[in-house]
Amino acid sequence: MTSTPSGIPGTADDSAELLPIASGARTRAALRTLIRPDRGRALLGLGVLVGATAVGLLVQPLLGRIVDIVADGRPADALTLPVVLLLAVAVVQGVTTTLGLTQVARLGETVLARLREQFVERALQLPADRLERAGAGDLTARVTGDVARVAEAVRSALPEMARSVLAIVLTLGAMALLDVRFLLAALLAVPVQALTARWYVRRAVTVYADQRVANGAQQQQLLETIGGAVTVRGHRLEEQHTEKSARRSRKAVELTMRSVHLVLGFYARLHIAEYIGLAAVLVTGFFLVRDGSVSIGTATAAALYFHSLFGPVNAALVLLDDAQSAAAGLARLVGVTDIEESAVQLPHQRTEAGAAVTVDAVSHAYGPGRTVLHEVSLTLRAGEHVALVGTSGAGKSTLARLVAGVQQPTGGTVSVAQSAPGPAGPSVVLVTQEVHVFTGTLAEDLRLARPDATDADLRTALATVHALEWAEALPEGLATVVGEGGHRLDPARAQQLALARLVLADPPVAVLDEATAEAGSAGARTLERSAEAALAGRTALVVAHRLTQAVAADRIVVLEAGRVVESGTHDELRTADGPYATLWRAWSGSRAAPHL
Repeated sequence: MTSTPSGIPGTADDSAELLPIASGARTRAALRTLIRPDRGRALLGLGVLVGATAVGLLVQPLLGRIVDIVADGRPADALTLPVVLLLAVAVVQGVTTTLGLTQVARLGETVLARLREQFVERALQLPADRLERAGAGDLTARVTGDVARVAEAVRSALPEMARSVLAIVLTLGAMALLDVRFLLAALLAVPVQALTARWYVRRAVTVYADQRVANGAQQQQLLETIGGAVTVRGHRLEEQHTEKSARRSRKAVELTMRSVHLVLGFYARLHIAEYIGLAAVLVTGFFLVRDGSVSIGTATAAALYFHSLFGPVNAALVLLDDAQSAAAGLARLVGVTDIEESAVQLPHQRTEAGAAVTVDAVSHAYGPGRTVLHEVSLTLRAGEHVALVGTSGAGKSTLARLVAGVQQPTGGTVSVAQSAPGPAGPSVVLVTQEVHVFTGTLAEDLRLARPDATDADLRTALATVHALEWAEALPEGLATVVGEGGHRLDPARAQQLALARLVLADPPVAVLDEATAEAGSAGARTLERSAEAALAGRTALVVAHRLTQAVAADRIVVLEAGRVVESGTHDELRTADGPYATLWRAWSGSRAAPHL
């Protein structure tokens, strides 16, 4: 059996610590909270729909009246009033239904927008390692597929469900007004419909929840396989990854087919209920007319009432399909928005006097047996530049992310001084080697860090990081579209863009995690100059990719196996002939020593 190299995307166990899914009770409570600010609109929409449905119920009695006029052999002009009233009912019902559905749809879109905002806000606050454990596929499936399901329900199912339920209730009440025996006959269909709904819901909840999880797993596998395609090919893992993708796809297809069979069985049972109910109403009408209890027109109206229930009853029950799918998606969205505050990044606390950052006995683990930091303590004085140095896997990036607040330590505390933030407000900004260029103009990309920045501010920030010359040389200068589908920026320029955003945000503390690593040898010195300029006047923690960055730092901290083993200036650590001196000799062995 061939061993699998560690660190290859997609080679981990299929199980993942998925983001939470809210319970039914919690989902309903969250929905009530989302609707509460728009209760007035909800009541208005409901009231208008009630009026529209009530007006529409006049159609059947008017048709019954026409039947009685014809059956009694009355003159043709006796039909004028019922026909005119039918036309009036159609106009009034059409107008009021449109107004009511508009209010309900607007309510749904507002609630959906509010849910999206809460979801994105909480997802952005989650610690990075929590998202990594869940996998990108889980979060992607929620923000795309689940949001789409809920949006579809809000735009189509919710208004139709509201109208159908009102039509059912008011129509049954109208049948009782004609003769309560018509209502009792119609209710013979209810047990079959209730059993059908119960049969469906009990199966649908599980099927749709499993389907959403399977789709998330499928997306996760595809993302990992495509994202790590080069590595997968390099290690000859094509067959393994193809089989994993196929297995997860088969699971998703299997659950989809189960849902299709479920829906087919659902429809078959509904047709039986319709037959039972309509037959009972027609038979009841026959006996009542024969006994002289009601007129032919009244019996006709009762039959028409029940027939008019086919649409709303079936719609309401069929919409259970959309409702269950949307409910499963909503529970997954609420599960993220409802994550306890203790699981998201916490506000930085006040540090000791004169310190900008205090790391106190911090430990961090990515899971059982995967501890990467062991009771690390570190203090950054205000304005001090500290370089983190160590071999791969020493815990440098983890410590940087903890200081930046994008992850929480599993033990100990990280505190950042509550000094006055820059114009954009953050107290700490993290710049990593993985830089994303957002789609839009260069100016819009820069303004993500400071929305109120003027063009002059943007140019100043670009000039600070030595990027103004190439920025103004772009086809349309600051108005040039960059990012996906736009002007392509090479890694060095993309990193300078990130550093310019840092300058615009103007945080008291900056964390650079190998922020010059993607430039390659040719652009390394340029990026290092850009980074030095961006960090001027700030407290900085720099994960040093090249030891020339460590030389320029005020202090160097050496991590080894998740512990601080040395701390001091470049000259002090070289003289101490410890781990840093060993790293320095290994790094500079094939290079001319830099001028100190």
